[in-house]
Amino acid sequence: GNLGEFKPQDLSNILWAFAKSKESHPRLFEKVADHIVDHGNLGEFKPQELSNTVWAFVKAEESDTRIFRKVASHIVALDNLHSFHPQALSNTVWA
Repeated sequence: GNLGEFKPQDLSNILWAFAKSKESHPRLFEKVADHIVDHGNLGEFKPQELSNTVWAFVKAEESDTRIFRKVASHIVALDNLHSFHPQALSNTVWA
């Protein structure tokens, strides 16, 4: 299947659910990481979706430095800090 069929919120919610339930599925996290890293522009992702996604990677202990670099570069390059709610920014930085 193609992950492009999923909306950013769908992916974020799926990862969040796996992380929250402590259900391990490394291949799922790897596939989503590949999709996000290969995705040209993260502008489709709302700040909360980015925050939840990186939080899920950390919480699930599925660390992938590529995704953290991609999200950080996106935030810095687009000067998106103004669009982040304080909690979303806090969660992203924590992750």
